Amino acid sequence: MEQIKKICNFMSSNIAIFIIIFSVIAFFYPVGFAWATRYTTWFLGAAMFGMGLTIKTEDFKVVFTRPKDLCIGFLLQYTVMPATAFMLAKVFGLSADLALGVILVGCCPGGTASNVITYVAGGDVPLSVGMTIVSTILAPVCTPVLVYLLAGSWVEVSLITMMMSVVKVVLIPVLLGILIYRIFPKQINAVRELLPLISVIAIVMIISGIVGSNAQKILSCGALVMVVVAIHNVVGLCLGTGAAKLFKLDEKKVTAIGIEVGMQNSGLAISLATANFAANPLATLPGAIFSVWHNISGTLYAGIRRKYIK
Repeated sequence: MEQIKKICNFMSSNIAIFIIIFSVIAFFYPVGFAWATRYTTWFLGAAMFGMGLTIKTEDFKVVFTRPKDLCIGFLLQYTVMPATAFMLAKVFGLSADLALGVILVGCCPGGTASNVITYVAGGDVPLSVGMTIVSTILAPVCTPVLVYLLAGSWVEVSLITMMMSVVKVVLIPVLLGILIYRIFPKQINAVRELLPLISVIAIVMIISGIVGSNAQKILSCGALVMVVVAIHNVVGLCLGTGAAKLFKLDEKKVTAIGIEVGMQNSGLAISLATANFAANPLATLPGAIFSVWHNISGTLYAGIRRKYIK
């Protein structure tokens, strides 16, 4: 069991490497992975269920004991990244598909990877977890409304349909995971360290499927998307950090907020694009590339921020 835990920790800590490896394989052998796109919603649901299983009752305490910090992080989460996505889509003159994909990424809640990166950076982990929980639970309203407002000039967005999609693939699996943990805490704690493996496998399969399905199209627009995604992520990290400093928060909180703002649940962006915008197949591409990039940039950011935390 100890050996299995080490393997799980290694895979969770190096998810970016596994994403890159399987994405390259999928690019050259698309037939072996393209099938995964049919199960994107199920894979993401599994990842969110795994997240729910890891949430303890005490994790919710930060919601009630530190409302100021959470409100600052929440407002930055749902303003900085959506606004930056919209501006980048305009500045780079992106096609409807790519603009939609970038905006979807920007309007999603924080991802669970941000909690790991915050830990590596020596930041405020409880705050990071609290922000992820709050932004995820409120995503069924915030994400569809923001996409409706920002992407409406490119494509037709069905607000109610998107809300239902987020409820099905995010809210229900997370709440179900929390409920099962409440009922079987001892059993879940016994395998807690294995749970991140669920998310790793799910995200790797989602992205590999997208790459396999769009191998040829990646050749024509992959470089442009990479540039936009990198700028989007770096701007989120920098503005999130800068804004948190303006509120005179301590360095641990600044680090947690900066990471949470810059690192998105790009798996949700892919799932929403697949389920709600079948007529815009390239809308999944920004989310797939973001999943790889933000793990790399997040790790680099963590190394920089550790110097500021005593």
